[in-house]
Amino acid sequence: MTRAAVHAASGNPLGAAAPRQEGPADLRLVPPALAAWAAAALATGAPGGWIAGVVLAGLALAGAALVRAALLPRPGARGVRRRVNGVAVAAVLLCAVAGAGSAWLHGADRHRGPVPGLADRYARVTVDLTVTSDPRPTRPRVHGDRLSAAGLVLDADITRVTSADGAVTAVRTPVLVFAGAGKGAEVWQRLLPSTGLRLTGRLAPPTEGDERYAGLLRVEGSGPPRTVRPPTGLQRTAGHLRAGLREATEGLPPDARALLPGLVVGDTSRIPPELHDAFTATDLSHLLAVSGSNLTIVLALLIGPPGLALRAERRGLAPRLGISLRSTALLGGVLTLAFVVVCRPEPSVLRAAACGLITLLAIGTGRRRSLIPALAAAVLLLVLWDPALARSFGFVLSVLATGALLTVGPCWSAAMRRRGVPPRLAEVLAAAASAQAVCAPVVAVFAARVSLVAIPCNLFAELAVAPATVLGFAALAAAPAAMPVAELLARCAGWPAGWIASVARTGAALPGAEAQWPGGWRGGALLAVVTVLVVCAVRRIRGHPWIAATCVVLLLLAVLRPAPFTRMVTGWPPPGWALAMCDVGQGDTMVLAAGDGAGVVVDAGPDPRLADRCLRDLGITRVPLLVVSHFHADHVTGLPGVLRGRRVGAIQTTTLQEPWEQSEFVRRTARAARVPLVRAIPGERRRVGPLDWRVLWPRAGPGLGAGGPNDASVTLLVRTAGGPTLLLLGDLEPPAQQGLSREHPALPPVDVLKVAHHGSAFQDPGLLRQVRPRLALISCGRDNPYGHPSPRTVGALRAGGAVVLRTDTDGAVAVTGAGTGLRAVPRGPV
Repeated sequence: MTRAAVHAASGNPLGAAAPRQEGPADLRLVPPALAAWAAAALATGAPGGWIAGVVLAGLALAGAALVRAALLPRPGARGVRRRVNGVAVAAVLLCAVAGAGSAWLHGADRHRGPVPGLADRYARVTVDLTVTSDPRPTRPRVHGDRLSAAGLVLDADITRVTSADGAVTAVRTPVLVFAGAGKGAEVWQRLLPSTGLRLTGRLAPPTEGDERYAGLLRVEGSGPPRTVRPPTGLQRTAGHLRAGLREATEGLPPDARALLPGLVVGDTSRIPPELHDAFTATDLSHLLAVSGSNLTIVLALLIGPPGLALRAERRGLAPRLGISLRSTALLGGVLTLAFVVVCRPEPSVLRAAACGLITLLAIGTGRRRSLIPALAAAVLLLVLWDPALARSFGFVLSVLATGALLTVGPCWSAAMRRRGVPPRLAEVLAAAASAQAVCAPVVAVFAARVSLVAIPCNLFAELAVAPATVLGFAALAAAPAAMPVAELLARCAGWPAGWIASVARTGAALPGAEAQWPGGWRGGALLAVVTVLVVCAVRRIRGHPWIAATCVVLLLLAVLRPAPFTRMVTGWPPPGWALAMCDVGQGDTMVLAAGDGAGVVVDAGPDPRLADRCLRDLGITRVPLLVVSHFHADHVTGLPGVLRGRRVGAIQTTTLQEPWEQSEFVRRTARAARVPLVRAIPGERRRVGPLDWRVLWPRAGPGLGAGGPNDASVTLLVRTAGGPTLLLLGDLEPPAQQGLSREHPALPPVDVLKVAHHGSAFQDPGLLRQVRPRLALISCGRDNPYGHPSPRTVGALRAGGAVVLRTDTDGAVAVTGAGTGLRAVPRGPV
């Protein structure tokens, strides 16, 4: 057959040898990779006997499949196909056996030696260990009325352990190290992987279900760690580069300064909690973990677009410098390994590096490249190397997002182009939509939420990711040699980095940015089904523009959530509400209606996100006064959520500035927001809109705070024009409640009582009889460990004629009407 005939017979308009032709996707490695992944995930933490039985059964089945394939007759296409299928089945079984066996071996290593037993006994030990990660700041959390101290955590391998009885054992056991933020915090923060330390502390068992560590080591004391071995030269170089980037970004605006090191090398140590929450709400948190996109950008500078790597028209620096394909692949491999060292071997980094190295190997050998086999091979190799990745949330999302970009994304992009969407826009839209569709069910499993703004936020952020990454890496490389040049490059990179932060903050500030969703595997499966139904519906309504437009309008209404629309759909808040108790968990936040879009807020609760959400639902955009009854964490830690996007006239606090850490937090937060602070004066009266109130407590003079911060709670008697009367007790304990009764013997009965201290058993019966509330509201968290509210308190209130509502079972509660029309409207738990 002539060459022309061969081209004609190919059935392709470009001919049989056209370089742009792509054959069917090579999926042969996908089943073995998935089998190894599933087996490693199931075997991690499973009993050794069970794993041994599975391994033996798998080997037997694989051997039987191979023997059967070998005995099949050779002639005929059908026989060849059956033989190939038998070998494929055997390969899948062997990879599953390898995954399970690797998980068992790694688990045995973690549980070998004395460390697990010492951890079960919470033993005090002295250990020599090798640091295996960068220190990471812990986020303080509210525990009751206290805020846990900030600190640092890092991964390490214990190499020698000395128990309290003097026994010394050489081991190699992974642990998680907790260090407090004391005088040595700066030294802890500068620690590099491969550093050898000698520490004294107390071991504890790892958290349930965490198979990465054999125990947790809480370091004693607040001083710097004792270094017994310096880091390796390679890690010192990587640490020097990372420190240079941090130094080059010192002069940038706060958001860009915090974000740029995270975008470039995954250094998130400067990112404040509220910015991190904004990235989480908009599903942009993948930008804070170095991923395949970073490595793709770096390699694209060297070799150009991967699709052109074997062609004469390939672009990038390598062909311009006359570097051959094999040398280019070798140089790319060196860059990839350097990328892993500098950015640290996080799950997404390892996945990207493995895919990149396999693709570079294909380029260097001149073989046809396909990223799907590269991804499958990367998953297989990484899971066998470290089975803990099989259960890593970051690794799962990284692989799913990459798989969606390689399979679903191109199909959706082609469909959009057929309907007239510009090619580049279609590609970007398809990439964002496919990654979100595949990853959202997994996010719902762990986070019990769905982001409604993820796709547009990812589209807008994507405009700035490449410039910020390229300029950031340039600043990283220039910092050791010329810091002024690095600072100039960082300043240029700060503009796109600031844009990304603005996109995250703007998206997270939208009232409907997130929607609650059932968590766990059932919630994830439900969202997967809903996603499939939505995709099918989109395909069916493409010829019905009015239906499509209606869907878009409904989505916009769900995201923007204008108050009239929300009230019409949910019935919340009820018309004419005078008081609302927010559902903020184990804490307090109350809102008094003060006019159109205005509300006086009493306490901020423990969680900024929950406080902000409640005020959004109530339509509060202006806060004339925020009253902080006292400085316990469950009343003040949510303060940034109240301030977020709202005009706040002033913050009024109690006179007792204890606990000092939390009172300083309030002062610092108010100063940053430029909101004045004032102190409550007993007997003072204030009026805002329909509200008129008097400060009843705390009393002035000696003895203030003798009973602790609770007894210094600001207590308000509130009257609303034509509405109910309210008594807000803060967290007053019985001695202060008795003092309140003595100082105000004419205290009248009230319509609504905010029960003190989350309905605890410590209440003064005399005060309850004196005020005789018609409605008693209790703010407490579901399944709280304190037993709030106390059945005795609830029983006493009901015996006095009060209707009791509580946020743990009723959700947020609004009060409307007055007199005989007074009623409480529960929203129901969310």
